[in-house]
Amino acid sequence: MSMQKGSRKKRLNGNRLAKSIVDQTVTDEELQAKAIEEGKNPAAVLLGRLGGLKGGKARAASLSAVERSEIAKKAAAARWRKDEDNEG
Repeated sequence: MSMQKGSRKKRLNGNRLAKSIVDQTVTDEELQAKAIEEGKNPAAVLLGRLGGLKGGKARAASLSAVERSEIAKKAAAARWRKDEDNEG
């Protein structure tokens, strides 16, 4: 039996972090340019995107355990239904 060599945990790479920050900035600038072309308020577009990014987490935090359970049961039933449809 051999021992594990080092950690398998991914380390944070400074270059990757910098690239992700630049990519995010470019994406925001592209969204603003597109919004201006379409006659929309660029600030409102960015705020809408921000709400979309945090929406699922905020919704999950506001649901009770019973509500989350019901949603999960409904989703599981839909997945099983989809599998049964594909078998035929």
